Amino acid sequence: MKNKPINLSSLRGKIVAIDGPAGSGKSTTSKLIAARLGYTYLDTGAMYRALTYYALKNNIPFSDGVKLSKLAQILPILFKTSADVNRVFLNGNDVTDEIRLPEVTKNASEVAAHKGVRLAMVKKQQDFGKEGSIVAEGRDTTTVVFPNADVKIYLNASVEQRAQRRLLDLMKMGVTTTLKELQDDIKKRDHKDTSREHSPLTKAKDAILVDTTSMTLEGQVDYIVNIIRSMLK
Repeated sequence: MKNKPINLSSLRGKIVAIDGPAGSGKSTTSKLIAARLGYTYLDTGAMYRALTYYALKNNIPFSDGVKLSKLAQILPILFKTSADVNRVFLNGNDVTDEIRLPEVTKNASEVAAHKGVRLAMVKKQQDFGKEGSIVAEGRDTTTVVFPNADVKIYLNASVEQRAQRRLLDLMKMGVTTTLKELQDDIKKRDHKDTSREHSPLTKAKDAILVDTTSMTLEGQVDYIVNIIRSMLK
């Protein structure tokens, strides 16, 4: 992977927004793109996962939109980069690995569907982006969080490929599951994300579609970086 930062004055202060369904490669791709551009990486999905994890640990029903919305406003969620790894902190505790556990993944869409939760999170995300020079990824970064982003990308991949990627990630974490279970979970998450009332996952009209099904990680990063450079030169 070519990790040498690209230092071009035309790239400074810009916002790159990347959306797409679960498992399309948004997180890893966005982190590497941010490194190449010398940008800050903003993982909006991690913020909803952190809230979901907090609810899980404190026995707060995922259906309790009022309580979750209040928590979304006050819970301190921070991002720190350590040894090229984007770490997520909740209440000062590193929860980077915990928010990727299956129980969190399975319920994050329900938590994120509450209007109050999304309003609170979007405000925090927009605050992160005020200085520009960020790569933000999630489900509504191109349509709601940064509708005026300088570059908008919509990543997608087949359900089978997305489930396979997730399986490999979980195996590295020592979590046991099956490809079939993951495919079913992804289909359910897709339905929840695209059919929710508030800020549903959808492709912005001016977003560039990138299908990563048959792409290597290096290939998709190079492809998107070239798109960004051509649009911002």
